[in-house]
Amino acid sequence: MKLQGIFAPAATPFDDAGELDVKGFRRNAAFLLDSPLAGLVLFGSTGEGVFIDEDERVRLLSATRELMAGRLLLAGTGAESTRASIRMTRAAAAAGADAVLVQPPGYFRSLLTPAALEAHYTAVADGSPVPVVLYQVPVPFRSVDLDAALIARLSRHPNIIGVKDSTGDVAALAGLVRDCEAGFAVLVGTAAALLDALEAGAVGGILGVAAFAPAVCCEIYRRWREGETAEAMRRQAQVAPLHREVVARFGVAGVKAALDVLGLAGGRPRPPLQPLSAADRAGVEAAVAGARE
Repeated sequence: MKLQGIFAPAATPFDDAGELDVKGFRRNAAFLLDSPLAGLVLFGSTGEGVFIDEDERVRLLSATRELMAGRLLLAGTGAESTRASIRMTRAAAAAGADAVLVQPPGYFRSLLTPAALEAHYTAVADGSPVPVVLYQVPVPFRSVDLDAALIARLSRHPNIIGVKDSTGDVAALAGLVRDCEAGFAVLVGTAAALLDALEAGAVGGILGVAAFAPAVCCEIYRRWREGETAEAMRRQAQVAPLHREVVARFGVAGVKAALDVLGLAGGRPRPPLQPLSAADRAGVEAAVAGARE
């Protein structure tokens, strides 16, 4: 499997009772897949993966698989125990995931040494029927850091094919590109750093902004691939405020508010996360409108 291009980490909508809104998700997915995305990622940070029940994961993956038309479907399957991560990974594969995105466990932070994390990821990769992508979680949400040396060692595992690096540190990302095995896919997780990351050797990105503005993210990637640097920079300037004012500032609630602005299925996050205030929603609406100009 070749990971390359722009992936959208899809939001997970809920109905008024707080239950999974599969119909709304499929409507969102159709919108996303109208752009030249390489694929979708379910149950990551933007998809509120830590709040999604295991039976809900299977339902949503099964409902999404038929929409993909040859594009890749990734599922977040990180859990606190190795046992649970393997179980969720196998269930995701059976429901149609092409690969899994695995965040590190975090509760026993002080005891999760590089050796413990290496053993965890090795066991998950050994037990997974589909390829594994490491997930370096965004700094505000991170309990455990995957250090560069650990990622480089794990890149040698035949079933660990890439990493989503959400640090926003382009120099560190370039180090991963240099030190990891040839063919190991380094994907940037910060839309504001997309163009710089591509220049540093990233093969694409899994971008929160792409969950509601996929076309402009894909256009940056396309223009960069075609050597149209000036146009890629112009599009990058459109994406930077969307990342700053929607994704970085408000997280899940901001992405869902942006989907609401577009007439798609956003709605409330699952508690304990809270929706935006009216004033903050107005700020998201202004950011989305500004990116269209």
